[in-house]
Amino acid sequence: MTHPASTPGDRYDIRTEGGVSGQLVVGHHNTVSRVEGPATPTAVTEQQLAELRAEFARVRALLPDDAPDRAGELLDELEESTTAPEPDLSTMEYVRRWFARHLPALAGAVTSLVVHPVVGQLVAAAGGTLTEEFRRRFGDASTT
Repeated sequence: MTHPASTPGDRYDIRTEGGVSGQLVVGHHNTVSRVEGPATPTAVTEQQLAELRAEFARVRALLPDDAPDRAGELLDELEESTTAPEPDLSTMEYVRRWFARHLPALAGAVTSLVVHPVVGQLVAAAGGTLTEEFRRRFGDASTT
């Protein structure tokens, strides 16, 4: 059986009293959608920062003896940019690209620093626009 979109003479008389809050849907064939924003980011603990810094130390230890001095400097810059109050995505992208070109054997290790879960938390704490840009540059798996 089909129903007309509205029946002639349909009338809705809604009255509320007092402090009414919430959602109210009135009519025929209504569709209700709910869109939730991202969860409130959780603060990064000192222990999590220490774990991230240990990962940076692990990657530094992987640098070959004949690696350009620039490689160590870039890892320092990457660490600083990922742990800043507002992480610097351009620096993160540049360092990752530099390692892919100059020390490709370490590109995966450097990428794992960029997409580390703690970095994702730090980016999320900095705000939605930065999080969106982070996902655009580094992929959905990079933030939680």
